[in-house]
Amino acid sequence: MHKVIKHCHEEGGGVTDVAQGALLGLVVEERLEITNCFPFPRHSDNDEIDDVEYQMEMMRHLRQVNVDHLHVGWYQSTYFGGFLSKTLLDSQFSYQNSIDESVVLIYDPLRTSRGFPAIKAYRLTAQAMQLCKEQDFSQDSVRGSKVTFENMFAEIPVFVKNSHLTNALLCEISEMSPEQVDNQSLDLSTSSVLERTLRSLMESVDELSQETNKVTNHLRQVGKQQQTKHQYLQKRAQENSARAARGDPPLPEEDVHKLFKSLPAPSRLDAMLCAGQISNYCTQINQFSTQSLGKLFVSEALQANKS
Repeated sequence: MHKVIKHCHEEGGGVTDVAQGALLGLVVEERLEITNCFPFPRHSDNDEIDDVEYQMEMMRHLRQVNVDHLHVGWYQSTYFGGFLSKTLLDSQFSYQNSIDESVVLIYDPLRTSRGFPAIKAYRLTAQAMQLCKEQDFSQDSVRGSKVTFENMFAEIPVFVKNSHLTNALLCEISEMSPEQVDNQSLDLSTSSVLERTLRSLMESVDELSQETNKVTNHLRQVGKQQQTKHQYLQKRAQENSARAARGDPPLPEEDVHKLFKSLPAPSRLDAMLCAGQISNYCTQINQFSTQSLGKLFVSEALQANKS
């Protein structure tokens, strides 16, 4: 785990700099143990690197030195919880389709540095996997599959376990270090976290509003097409009635479906991802507010005791 954290912190720390890498380990009974990892190469450094070839070469070298080399997923850094995207969905579907037990680890270095440990593991649910296989994200298909932003990803519990040597080293370091009063947990200057999360929430709400407008425009166009089709059929029926009264043969039959082709429905995938991201931001704001209020009351009590 320390390799994942180190890579995510060293990648740059900017919102556009996303660290990614492969997870290695093994399956023990009903547990997935992640024991090693390695970062993916940055394409800006060398655009000629093939990701698949690079991963196979790394796992081949690890096998030669007797290190766990089984591919069990991948990891990605995020900033203030903004990780739900079409790219992540496609990547996790590709991993999970080829490696059934694979997971994706999401680590947020900025939230962690501000006192909010943020590392989570996710997998696509069975319904979401089936929907991604069909590649049909229309409204009828999504409704039939019963996939929503709430059950698209399943969160997997994460347990971090250190080796005995690491625990012994930490105990020695704690004994050698001088005692210090740590007031970082009571730091109230965390408004930047809330401000950034609220700004991201507003952006996601705007994106969801745009997706809703797409559906509204589609429904409006479908209604206009149905009205035009109905008028065309009425006019044709009147003409045939007039021709029959004159003794003329009716007009030749025409394929109405070819004249009025069904309009393609907009994809509902982006809307589901936006809704899931909004739910994630709301959860973070709720957790942040709860902790901040607790810090405020504790600090108030401390100030009262000092006075």
